[in-house]
Amino acid sequence: MSLFAGKPLAALQLMVVVCLFSSFQLSYGQEPYQFQKGLIIGNVYHYGREAMYTDQLAWALYSGKLQTPAEGAAFGKDEKGQTRQWKLTAADAKNRFSNRATPNAYLYLTYTADREKTAILNIKGNSALYLNGVLHTGDPYALNWMNIPVKLKKGLNEFYVRGQNITAALTFPSKPVTINTEDATLPNAVTGRNNGALLAAVVIINSSNAVLKNLSMQSKAAGTKTLTSIPDVLPMTTRKVYFKVDGSGMRNKNNYKVDLSLAQAGKQIDTASVIIEAVTSSSSYKNTFISKIDGSLQYYAVTPKLGTTQPGDAMFFSVHGAGVEAIGQAKAYKSKDWGTVVTPTNRRPRGFNWEDWGRLDALEVLGQATTMFKPDLQRIYLTGHSMGGHGTWFLGATYPDKWASIAPCSGYPTLKGYGSADGLIPESGSTAMESMLIRASNQSDVIKLAQNYKSLGVYILHGDSDKVVSVNYARQMKKVLADFHTDYSYYEYPGGEHWFGDQSVDWKPIYDFFKWHKLAADSSVNHIDFTTANPGVSAKYHWAAVIQQQQPLQYSHIQLVRNKKDMTIKGSTENISVLKLNLQDFAVGATVNMTIDNSAVIYTTKSAADSIYLRKENDKWALGSKPGSTEKNPLRNGTFKEGFNYQMVFVYGTTGNAQENEWSLNKARYDAETWYYRGNGAVDIIADKAYNPAQYKGRNVVLYGNSVTNSAWKILLNDCPVKIDRNGVKAGKKSWSGDDLAVNFVWPVKGTVYNAVSVIAGTGMKGLNTAYANQYLAGGSGFPDIFVYRLDMLKEGSKGVEMAGFFNNQWELATEATVQK
Repeated sequence: MSLFAGKPLAALQLMVVVCLFSSFQLSYGQEPYQFQKGLIIGNVYHYGREAMYTDQLAWALYSGKLQTPAEGAAFGKDEKGQTRQWKLTAADAKNRFSNRATPNAYLYLTYTADREKTAILNIKGNSALYLNGVLHTGDPYALNWMNIPVKLKKGLNEFYVRGQNITAALTFPSKPVTINTEDATLPNAVTGRNNGALLAAVVIINSSNAVLKNLSMQSKAAGTKTLTSIPDVLPMTTRKVYFKVDGSGMRNKNNYKVDLSLAQAGKQIDTASVIIEAVTSSSSYKNTFISKIDGSLQYYAVTPKLGTTQPGDAMFFSVHGAGVEAIGQAKAYKSKDWGTVVTPTNRRPRGFNWEDWGRLDALEVLGQATTMFKPDLQRIYLTGHSMGGHGTWFLGATYPDKWASIAPCSGYPTLKGYGSADGLIPESGSTAMESMLIRASNQSDVIKLAQNYKSLGVYILHGDSDKVVSVNYARQMKKVLADFHTDYSYYEYPGGEHWFGDQSVDWKPIYDFFKWHKLAADSSVNHIDFTTANPGVSAKYHWAAVIQQQQPLQYSHIQLVRNKKDMTIKGSTENISVLKLNLQDFAVGATVNMTIDNSAVIYTTKSAADSIYLRKENDKWALGSKPGSTEKNPLRNGTFKEGFNYQMVFVYGTTGNAQENEWSLNKARYDAETWYYRGNGAVDIIADKAYNPAQYKGRNVVLYGNSVTNSAWKILLNDCPVKIDRNGVKAGKKSWSGDDLAVNFVWPVKGTVYNAVSVIAGTGMKGLNTAYANQYLAGGSGFPDIFVYRLDMLKEGSKGVEMAGFFNNQWELATEATVQK
C-alpha cells in the first residue's frame, strides 16, 4: 500500500504538484537528508511576466480548502474535463525528481520532526515553495547556493514545491550563525595598481531566533587586517554583506587567501576565507562597486585596451547572455588597440533580461566606467550575445542617444517572442482589463520602438544553425529595419550554432563597422524622431524630452525638425502633455519660432543653457513651467515596481493580530530572498515602528500590510486616495468590500523629489495571502500603478481582478487611466 493511500485532497485545476514524503526522523546535526519519494499532479497554475497569475493549489491553501494529498486521490478536472489523480513519483540516482512530462509542477515534501528544530533548506530546480503555508523563493537555475534557514515544528512539516526537475534536501546547522562563501562577490587585484581599498561580499546565514546586531567583519589579506561594520541580519534569514579588503600586498600575479572573521560586539562568531586573484594589468579583471539601487555590492568586468588607456579612447559596452558571468563575457574579447571593453552583470548571470533592474545596472556601470576611463562620449558602442543580444536591442531602442552604434549577436528582440523560466510577456489581452495590465510592459516592446534605431548604425550577427535562439529573430529584425533604415549590416554565420567560439561576440567586422560610426553631438542633430512608452524609463533624445504623457504608458512620439539658421522648430507629437526642449544651440537673445501640432509658440532665449517646457492643453501647446515634485515626471513616473530602487527599505507591519504580523514579516523575507537570488541584492528589513522619514531620507520604501496592520501607513500614505483596512478597499470614488482583496500600488513619498513607496496590501488573511506572489521581481513583467484583485483571480484569472490602471499626472485616480470590473 502507498504511504499516501487514503488521504484526501481538495479538487484543484491547472497546476502540477509533486508530493515528497519522509517519516524518517533526523536528529540535530546529522548529514543532509535527501527526499526520495513523492506525489505529482499536473497543469494547475500559470505564472508569467505579468501581474495576473492563476494558482489553484494556492487558492485552495488560502481558502482553507487544501487537503493532504494521497496517491490516487482526485485533484479536480483538466482542460478536457477528465479527473486528475495524484501519482506516486520517485527520485532518480541523482536524487532528482524529473517531471518534465508533467508541466508546471509542485513538490510536496513532508518531514516528521521529533521536536521543534532549525534546518537549512536547499532545493534546486524550483521557482518557489510553501513550508507549512509560508512562501519561500526557489532556485530555478539549480545554482545550489540558495540556503534558506527554516523553523521546523514538532510533528508533520509540509512542503509544496513549485517546479520540475527538482532536488530537495534538509541540513541541520551545527551553529546558529555562519559565513557562506559559495556565492561571494569578489574583485580582482590588478598588478601595478594600488589595491588598498578593495570591496568584497559574502553571505551571512542567521538560523537563530535573534536579530544579529553590532556586527563587524575583519578581513586579513597579505598580512594586513581591515575591519568593516556590517548591517543587522534578521532571524531566520540570509543577507549578503560587503566588507573592505586591503590588497596593497597583492603585488604579483597570484591567488591570495583572505581570512574572514565575523564578530558580534567584538566577539568572534564565525570564520571563513575567500580567494582574491591578482591579475596583470593587461588581463581581463573585475571591479566591484556599491550600487545605488539597493546599497549592495555589484561588479563589472573589463578587458583593457591594448597598450595604455587614455581619455578619449572608445568604449565597447558588452551585455552578456543568460547564465554567463560578466567576467566570462569580458574574457571572450581580445584587447582592442582603440578602446576598452566593459561588461556589466545584469545583477546576475540571468538577472532581469537587461530590463528593469538589469537596465538600471547597465546604466550604473556605464556611469562607473565613463568616470573611470573617460572615453570619447561619441564613441561608446553597444553589443551583446543571446540574452545580451536582446539587451542590445532593448538598450539601443531605449537610449538611442547614448550609443554610436549597436551590434546584437544571436539575440531575440522582445520577451513577447522569447522567454525563459519566467515565461513570456503576453502579446495582447482578451479583455480591457488584461490589455491594461499588459500595457504596463509596453516599454519592453522594441518592435514598437524600432524607429529609435534610425540614427544608429546597426550590425546584426547570427549563426544560421542556431537552435537556442532561432536565426528567424535576426531575420525578423532585418525585415523591420529594411523598411526605414539606411545604415545597417547583416551577417549569418554559415553553420554557426548559438555559440561558434569567441567570434560569436568578438567578430572583427563588427569592430570595423564600429570604427566608421560616431554618435552625433546634440548641436548637429536637427531631426528628432523618438518614441517612448514610459518617461520614467526613457524620456530624452538629444535636445528634446517627454516629461509627461496624456495616456500613461501608451507610446509617446516626437518628430521635430530644427533650423538654426531660420530659428525655427517644427513638427508633431503624439501622447505628450509636457515637452521639454533644450535651446542652448540657439544664440542668446534669439527669437525661436516653434510650430508643433499646428500650435505656434514664440520664445526668446535668455541664457546659453536655456531650456523650456511646453504644456499641451485643449490641443494647443503653450509655454509652461517645469512640473513640480507633486506631479509625475521622469524622476518619478510610476509604475508599482518603482519603489524597488534608491536603496529601498522593506517595512513590515506589527500592529495587526498575530497572523497578520506573521504574514507581513514572512512576506518581507520572501521578497528579500527573491531579490537576493535574482538580483544579487541585499535590503534592510525593518518593523513599522522603526521607520522614521529622517533616518531613511532619500530611500524608497516597500510597505507590507494595510492601514490597520502597518503603522508606517499613516506616515507614508496619509494623503493617498487608496485606503485599505481589514474590511475593504477604497480607490478614489470606487470601493470594494471583503476579506479576500489584495492590492499593489505605488505612491510618491511626500516632500521628496524622486522617492516612492510600493505597497503590498490585503484586507483579511485571504487578501494578504493573495498578495504573496512576487512576479513583479521578474524582468520585463508589467505592473501598473495600481492593481486590485481578489483571491478568486488565482482560480478564474482576469474575472477576479477588480481594478487596474494608472494615476494621472497629478497622482489622481482618473477614470480614463483605469479599468474597473
